[in-house]
Amino acid sequence: MPVWFQNQMKRAFYEKNRYQIKLLNQCWYFYRNKQGLND
Repeated sequence: MPVWFQNQMKRAFYEKNRYQIKLLNQCWYFYRNKQGLND
């Protein structure tokens, strides 16, 4: 997981920003799935 992404997740959890947490989770799983298909 990239450092910039980890920082965004930490900030979202710290601020208890549920919308951003959900959005980041969706982006991460989408990214992981695309990476897995290209292997």
